[in-house]
Amino acid sequence: MTRFIFITGGVVSSLGKGLSSASLGALLQARGYRVRLRKLDPYLNVDPGTMSPYQHGEVYVTDDGAETDLDLGHYERYTGVPARRSDNVTTGRIYSNVIAKERRGDYLGGTVQVIPHVTDAIKEFIVSDLDDEDFVLCEIGGTVGDIEGLPFLEAIRQLSNDLGRERTLFVHLTLVPYIPSAGELKTKPTQHSTKELLTIGIQADILLCRCDREIPLDARRKIALFCNVREDRVIQALDVDTIYQVPIAYHQQGFDTEVLRHFGLLAEGAEDDIDLSRWEEIVKRIRAPEGEVTIAVVGKYTNLLDAYKSLSEALVHGGIANNVRVKLNWIESELFEREEPSYHLEGCDGILVPGGFGQRGSEGKIMAARYAREQNVPFFGICFGMQMAVIEAARNLAGIAGAGSSEFGPSDAPVVGLLTEWSRGNTLERRHASGDLGGTMRLGAYPCNLTPGSQVAKIYQNRLEIGERHRHRYEVNIAFKDRLEAHGLKFSGMSPDGVLPEIVEIPDHVWYMGVQFHPELKSKPFEPHPLFESFIKAAVDQSRLV
Repeated sequence: MTRFIFITGGVVSSLGKGLSSASLGALLQARGYRVRLRKLDPYLNVDPGTMSPYQHGEVYVTDDGAETDLDLGHYERYTGVPARRSDNVTTGRIYSNVIAKERRGDYLGGTVQVIPHVTDAIKEFIVSDLDDEDFVLCEIGGTVGDIEGLPFLEAIRQLSNDLGRERTLFVHLTLVPYIPSAGELKTKPTQHSTKELLTIGIQADILLCRCDREIPLDARRKIALFCNVREDRVIQALDVDTIYQVPIAYHQQGFDTEVLRHFGLLAEGAEDDIDLSRWEEIVKRIRAPEGEVTIAVVGKYTNLLDAYKSLSEALVHGGIANNVRVKLNWIESELFEREEPSYHLEGCDGILVPGGFGQRGSEGKIMAARYAREQNVPFFGICFGMQMAVIEAARNLAGIAGAGSSEFGPSDAPVVGLLTEWSRGNTLERRHASGDLGGTMRLGAYPCNLTPGSQVAKIYQNRLEIGERHRHRYEVNIAFKDRLEAHGLKFSGMSPDGVLPEIVEIPDHVWYMGVQFHPELKSKPFEPHPLFESFIKAAVDQSRLV
């Protein structure tokens, strides 16, 4: 029997619903239960694929090619359960489906309304495409009281009635702020948020109270009294020094225990059977590393680090694998178009150029790649970063004048060009420049064949075929392959049909790699991605040479 846990948030946004959901999923998994995590986003976009990183942060991509909310990355990293297209839905997608049904006449001429048609569509999403999981955790985006979130809250209220309270649980995450001038913690925001939820018809079963300090027992009792929950279900969600401490902290506060007791799966006084040793080992390595390396990340969206959430976590994972702390030096790529890169890159043990879109800052990324190549500093180019590295090699190694990307306009030597057709299994997919932007890139997992004996093949333990996730519209032009290889840039990974370059490397460089895919999307704290593990190892070796 599948049980459903709904996680809502109140008072303010960015309290950590995604991490709370992922942590609870990890705790239930550690107790032997099968879990699935889902995100319901109230915004009207069909998906976040066309949203600015400054608006939404990173776009997380699943194996089946869905562009989703970054919280799905947390879900995967904490539980190891691969996310699917069916694990993230938005108001835009719900309304698109409802309107499509109305146009087809599926409602038999009836008036289409939010209740029941939109709420029914949401409920159908929540309970569909499941594989007999023990628990499905559904995070509701936004904050209670937001007008766009009302259909989702109404839908989960109805679903609780449909399934019965013995199969559903409501968790509400709120803020207990400390007011320095008064020297007090204030419980009123939590009271108001829980009351707002109650006006919709949802009684919170468990309250997670975010706070930067311990909440006194009398304050927790007050919250329990005014919010109509048991005192032991007022759970402190205290600030921690690493996000991988969160599952341990929640367990110490009894979060997972109370969840199981709600469902009658753990009797009062029963033995607490859970092993969190692997989480404790991760935290230990983060808190007490044997060394430190500095990685310069030369990007376009460094003013909002959520734009690179999976990337920064993958670098941390690489550090965990090598038992070192990874210090990230975030550098806006446009800076190099005004200042000498060496001023900012000297002393860095590795340079990483991540993905991005558009011409802004591209020359700065090219300069970063050139610095790394010429100074023999470990270099990692991802997606757009690989493309800029290839353009740099075309200009400065192969002497191809005017080498550029057609993404930036007409080019005499389009080393990078628009991808108009490609194979996905037995299907040929086609795109054109004037088409829609949303959902039209090469998205999701694709196979890649590695060159035997290459550096990247050794990193992947001599595997000759790998599968990685993509999100891009432009590709390195295969027509320039022979000329570039003649000058030292080797194409060591190709699509199975040999048409699409996936990986480039410089064999006589200390560590120089460019990949068209996004390896950060598959990295986990317990399974660091091999490319990040190898890159950080090269940075460790580099730091010892200084």
